[in-house]
Amino acid sequence: MKSNFIKYIFFIFVIGIMGFAIYKLNNQEEEIPEEEPTVEAEEEIIKEITLGIAEFDTINPILSNNKHVQEISKIIFEPLLEIDSEYKIKNCIAKDWAKTSQTTYLIKIRDDIKWSDGQALTVDDVIFTIDILKKTPSIYAYNVQYVVRADKIDENSLQITLDHEIPFFEYNLIFPIMSKSYYEGQDFATTEKNNMPVGSGKYKIVKNDGEGITLNKNENYYEKELTLETINIGKYANLGELYNAFKLGKVDVITTTNINIENYIGTIGYNKKEVAGREYDYLAINTQNQILANKEVRRAIAYAINRENIVSTVFNNKYKTIDYPLDYGNWLRGQEGNKTYNPGMAKQLLEQNGWTFKNNRWQKVENYSTKTINLKLVVQATNQTRVTVAEMIKANLEEIGIRVSIVKASDSQYQNYLQNKNYDMILTGTTESANPSLETYFTASNYNNEEVNSILNEIRNITDENLLKEKYTRLRQIFNEEQPFVGLYSSYYAVMSNWNLKGNVEANWYNIFMDINNWYKN
Repeated sequence: MKSNFIKYIFFIFVIGIMGFAIYKLNNQEEEIPEEEPTVEAEEEIIKEITLGIAEFDTINPILSNNKHVQEISKIIFEPLLEIDSEYKIKNCIAKDWAKTSQTTYLIKIRDDIKWSDGQALTVDDVIFTIDILKKTPSIYAYNVQYVVRADKIDENSLQITLDHEIPFFEYNLIFPIMSKSYYEGQDFATTEKNNMPVGSGKYKIVKNDGEGITLNKNENYYEKELTLETINIGKYANLGELYNAFKLGKVDVITTTNINIENYIGTIGYNKKEVAGREYDYLAINTQNQILANKEVRRAIAYAINRENIVSTVFNNKYKTIDYPLDYGNWLRGQEGNKTYNPGMAKQLLEQNGWTFKNNRWQKVENYSTKTINLKLVVQATNQTRVTVAEMIKANLEEIGIRVSIVKASDSQYQNYLQNKNYDMILTGTTESANPSLETYFTASNYNNEEVNSILNEIRNITDENLLKEKYTRLRQIFNEEQPFVGLYSSYYAVMSNWNLKGNVEANWYNIFMDINNWYKN
């Protein structure tokens, strides 16, 4: 009896355990293993980059003729005024400026700027630099060639006097200012102090020897937020060596106008930014010519020229087609017109204006006289590139029935044609500055328009940005309607940077180091 009772109790115990196990199996929530927190690797910031200079001459920007030195000098030295990414003038060392008459400018400088050696930058330094530029062969000599006096008004102000009015002369005040006290008693051109001149820019020279140059942050610079701490600059015997160093990753940034640069550095492993350069070619049209005085004929010429094909054939697609002189990115360029290659539109414009294509030429009867379109195109014979372009323009125009003969002029003859404007059309060009003056282009085309003349005179003395933009907008509208000249293309300017260089490489041909404050590598 007792044995059965024990068996009964054991049986109940076993059943209870089994039931509890089943209950737990049915109701147990799936356990989710706790994930280990993911730790993202912090980006390693390297506050040091390497640049390069080929065929180094001197780090003194007043004396150097080296393009790379001039580029790099903008982070070592500062001007009175500088140019921003849209080629707009802005204050730098100058705190304020004013055009007080046709030939005088009053400039007030900042009182918180120091040289990298700790000395205060003064008006005396500015006057010293102007005096040096007046008597030194320098790429900046042009900037002050019309300055007759630079007078100190007080400790922070000076007056610059010109020998005649220069439209937008303020754009000339972009030359680097040098320290008078540093060069006191020295021959500016030959002193050994040119090896490590002091500057007022973001970086200072701490080493300059046969191998290269080292720049460190300038602790006296008035803006303290600079991510990049050190810049190493290698010196190379020639461009080939510099390009090879970039290809091997030994140089982080290079600039070039070489349209065949990929032949040297390849096509991968770097970022590339291309912008329009400074060399601008255009077709000047003599608007006083009996035929070319008609704007429809000029507009037809513009539509008939295949600029894209010229750039592709002659410049390997590296030059930029540019219709208007300010289309390189200037803030005053205005609204673009529709001037794409369209030979059909060219013919239509002529027909709408009363021209008839008959006997393989365009004819028009006016005052009982038959006029025909036969034009001469002048080009400089020694400039083979432009000769090729002229021949392509001739072919384009003859495709729509405009007869063209090319005059290949000697250098002296070419200058005579330009100066006396005794041509129908002439293929010419300029090296553009940041100065937005357009007088050269309208003058070359012998263009006489009262409204244009009035605006060109007004804008010389306008400093209000909104009003200035309004006037330039109107100039662009007149250009689009009247086509006094035909813009063709501008040169190639490119900035290549290694893929591990971070930050905004805001490139234009004036300054690639505008945003160097925030550059770094990883």
